Amino acid sequence: NLSVMQTILRLMDLSPDAFDRVTDRAGHDLRYAIDPTPLRDELGWRPAHTDFEAGLRDTIAWYRDNESWWGPLKDQ
Repeated sequence: NLSVMQTILRLMDLSPDAFDRVTDRAGHDLRYAIDPTPLRDELGWRPAHTDFEAGLRDTIAWYRDNESWWGPLKDQ
């Protein structure tokens, strides 16, 4: 999703054009719908973030702070 990508790039202080555009795959999904009701009802789950941008900011910070953990996995 272009708007999500633009938000990520902005939060990372990167150029809005700092990604490669690719052709959509045949039959690509136009949207995804997630219903968290079973998680809430059966497990008592509640989201840690209800603000999308705050969640992205924390996710970016985690990846920046934990490269020693995920970096080697990326190269496998």
